[in-house]
Amino acid sequence: MRWHHIANASGFSSGAGRDREAKSSALRFTKGAKNCLIQVLDFPNSFFPSETANIKKYFEHLKAIVAPDLIFTHARHDLHQDHRVINQLTWNTWRNHLILEYEIPKYDGDLRSPNFFVTFPSRIAERKIRNLMACFGSQRSKQWFTDDTFRGLMRIRGVEAASNGRFAEGFYARKVVLGTP
Repeated sequence: MRWHHIANASGFSSGAGRDREAKSSALRFTKGAKNCLIQVLDFPNSFFPSETANIKKYFEHLKAIVAPDLIFTHARHDLHQDHRVINQLTWNTWRNHLILEYEIPKYDGDLRSPNFFVTFPSRIAERKIRNLMACFGSQRSKQWFTDDTFRGLMRIRGVEAASNGRFAEGFYARKVVLGTP
């Protein structure tokens, strides 16, 4: 599969230091993209359900300016209320796109069995861990935000995917269409 090197990254809730984290991580993620649009918004954290109409307006604005080949969003079953709103609006806005839902290990314990895997060797797993630790300093106080948590989850996903490289990332793919429209 060949990816187009065009990227759009949006963070929906920032604040004092989180906006710098969001921009830094988005720049790392989109490194090498020919065209890149990074937007960090300031919707109030933990209040997305009451901000749904305003977030939906932003999604419609975004849909008018980008036509992505691939969209990453939070998993549908994520127990964080803000993450669920972003997932619902992603599917509501981009109905004919490839959307992969990612998982976030956290206190809520909402991990499930993914149905879409990307396998890779240990050097990629270690690079991901370094990037997570470097980009998200505000999360370091959380007991689950450790390198062994991320390494362990990628190793488990590697087992599930029978990865030759031992590691994998797991995603949830509700709808995947192959072929020409």
